[in-house]
Amino acid sequence: MDPDRARELLDLERSRIEESLAALEGDGPLEGDERIEPGDEDSEDLYQDEFNADRATDLRDQLAALERAEARLAAGTYGLSVDSGEPIPDERLEAVPTAERTVEEQERYERS
Repeated sequence: MDPDRARELLDLERSRIEESLAALEGDGPLEGDERIEPGDEDSEDLYQDEFNADRATDLRDQLAALERAEARLAAGTYGLSVDSGEPIPDERLEAVPTAERTVEEQERYERS
């Protein structure tokens, strides 16, 4: 993949992740609402707080993967599998700019 296109994709991915994190962190916890006590029936706030915390963790993991991809781009190894060194198809990188493995390698990695 062309390094300029890779940089563009990674920049877009960084913007998406950072905007999502900012939106989650800007909401703050909902459970502390003075009108609702923890454990009140029909309160969805605790569930939403837990969901948001899990989502924030996932976004931080995505940010770490993005930083690894940026390091590979700087090192000249972006687009090569971190396991085998085989090229990752451009179509995969367009869909998942932070991809570290080919589809087949990723499937094996997730099964193990």
